[in-house]
Amino acid sequence: MRRLTVALGGVVGTAVLALSVALSGPVESAGGATAVLKDSTGRDAGYVRIAGAGRSRVVVQAVVTGASSLAPGFHGFHIHATGSCIGPSFASAGGHLGHAEGQLHDDHAGDMPSLLVKADHTALLTFETDRALLDRVLDADGAAVIVHAGADNFANIPARYGTPDATTLATGDAGSRALCGELR
Repeated sequence: MRRLTVALGGVVGTAVLALSVALSGPVESAGGATAVLKDSTGRDAGYVRIAGAGRSRVVVQAVVTGASSLAPGFHGFHIHATGSCIGPSFASAGGHLGHAEGQLHDDHAGDMPSLLVKADHTALLTFETDRALLDRVLDADGAAVIVHAGADNFANIPARYGTPDATTLATGDAGSRALCGELR
């Protein structure tokens, strides 16, 4: 394992540099997949990279380069079961990766942390997970990354608001599919 110590002007700079070194090092050598994110008109809007990080983990990096279709704020970010992005609704991507009948939304293998879009319509998200393993992403029908138009509540409706409905339990109320990328 490589170790890097760098003095920069701020904590954010240090974190970004450390992250860049981590992603360009041994993580990529373990295999991976990349998707070009496109909006409903077919314009490029960023990319997602998934790289192996050991036997049972992957590192996911999402970069949105300026998608005017995404309002600033949080957006649902999921891996869907089929590697198809036929627009404009992207319904061809199917449901969330690993969805099983009766399973709650936040338990799907394709449920990922929310993407925070800034005022300039850009975003950067990087995390490590053991949910979406490369063999599931690169199976016979592939997988797609979807960025939703709205925030994902992860099917978390406090009891004081009542019982969550079927849509909340299935999709986390993240709304329509705004960006899609086929993982290859």
